[in-house]
Formats: sequence, structure tokens, C-alpha cells
Amino acid sequence: MRKHPVIAVTVAAVTTGALAVAAVPAQAAEYHSALKIRGVQYDAPGRDSNSCATGNTDEEYLTIKNYSSSATVNLRNYLVKDATGNRFLFTANHYLQPGDHVKLRGGNGTDSDSGNVVHRDNCNFMWNNPGDTIYLYKPAGGRSDVHAYTKSGSDSDGNGYIRFHN
Repeated sequence: MRKHPVIAVTVAAVTTGALAVAAVPAQAAEYHSALKIRGVQYDAPGRDSNSCATGNTDEEYLTIKNYSSSATVNLRNYLVKDATGNRFLFTANHYLQPGDHVKLRGGNGTDSDSGNVVHRDNCNFMWNNPGDTIYLYKPAGGRSDVHAYTKSGSDSDGNGYIRFHN
């Protein structure tokens, strides 16, 4: 993934009483959470069609993974949104065991803990093909993870899928 040069400034006191300023990537602060965006299929294979009956919005998905080695995470009240304000709130309990993942798919379907899938029950595409920013928010409102992508800069093999974490 191509990193965008967003900088946050951290100020720290040193023993002499002077202040030191260090540049730290803003995204680095997001990685204290066990729940992360593993990857996104932002461009569904084939010609985009958001028809509920015959469309392919279910082929567009976001993979969220629990990277904790010991904690189970309930996705209830986690929020996924993009840069233009499209949103999805997990309203039901969906438990991710350590190392487990879920695919948040477009379209309609049956959600399944054992099948690791949740459907947005919306037949419109959420992720913009030329580029977008994906935000994952915790139930209390703090960010769990964030990633920006561009088709030309982030998808080197052109298959419509971008991996952010292993």
C-alpha cells in the first residue's frame, strides 16, 4: 500500500525542560487496536451493477480481522465508513475469535458467524473504484483502523483487491 504523507506532531518534554518535536505518521496511532482492516475488494469482478436481483455488489467486500492472540471481539456497534460518508453499523452481535475474520459484503444475504460473513443489505457499491478511504470505528467512537487507497497507486496487479495487513 502506498502511504500518504499525513503527519502528526508529538511533543515530548526532555530532562532539560526543553521540548522536542518528532514527526510520526498519523496512521501509526491507529494500530493499538486488535481489530484491523485486512483488505478490500473495492472493485467487484465484471461490470458493476447494483441491481438487487442481478447485480454484483455482493462481490465487493471488506475483510476485518481480529489480530489479537487471546481476546474475542464483538463487532456490535463497530462502524465502517468511507471518505464520502457511506456507512455501515454492525447492529447485531458478531464475535471474532482471536485470528478470525469477517467479510462485510454488499448486497443482501444471510449473515453467518460460522461462514464469517455479514451483508450490508444494501445493493449500492460502497467503495469507490478510483480510490477511497476506509475507516473502522470502535463502539465508543475512537478509530480502530484507517486506510486510503487509489486504483493506480495501491492495486499493482489490477485485480480490484488490496491487502493492508497479513
